[in-house]
Amino acid sequence: MKLNKIIFITLLLSGCLHYQSPDRDTWDKYLYGASFTDMTDIARTAKMPIYMGHDGKIITQTGELSTRMQYGDKNNIDNAILIHYMSDLEYELYDALRKPGISVQRAGTDVVIILVRDSIMQRDVADISDDGADTLKTISKILKKYNATFLEIAGYTDSMRDSNAAYALSIDMAKRVGVYFARNDISTSRMFIVGRGSARPIAGQDDVGRLMNRRVEIRLTPAR
Repeated sequence: MKLNKIIFITLLLSGCLHYQSPDRDTWDKYLYGASFTDMTDIARTAKMPIYMGHDGKIITQTGELSTRMQYGDKNNIDNAILIHYMSDLEYELYDALRKPGISVQRAGTDVVIILVRDSIMQRDVADISDDGADTLKTISKILKKYNATFLEIAGYTDSMRDSNAAYALSIDMAKRVGVYFARNDISTSRMFIVGRGSARPIAGQDDVGRLMNRRVEIRLTPAR
């Protein structure tokens, strides 16, 4: 038994073990507690009690207020905390994810991570690549640090004639990322997982554009 454990650790350290998603029939177990709907204001409000029950925190509970910020209008104080918190999150993600095919953007108070498919998935196999697993592990560590956020994991494809096939491919990518996060201790009570098929292209439909449109977007929004 000890010898097998030593061999496993040796292989892991040497990079000989490759990440492989668990069997599809186990995904529901990993993703139990996640919501398979768009991350709307109403959906977040409905999910908040569940999130709080799983040791979640809201923005105003993170960190101590300075003496100056302990006085004044509560909404202004909360907004200042929120903006500061999400700005720190954006900068940390930006510094950690400087790789081709990956971008970090601000959308109001939200932070959006765009992962082009080829940056996290194997080229000819519908599974996460070793480099993709390394990227998702980095994101997982930051998400655990900044746990006062909900996250929407949305999969997209390029333009396809069969809308059902496009949806199936997009939700497959989104679920694989969600399963990876769940296996790395990201609470599913924070997650919204959706497949949007070929909707919302971010590039044209030439060869380069199609590659960019095949992507997973992770939208982080503050819990408040």
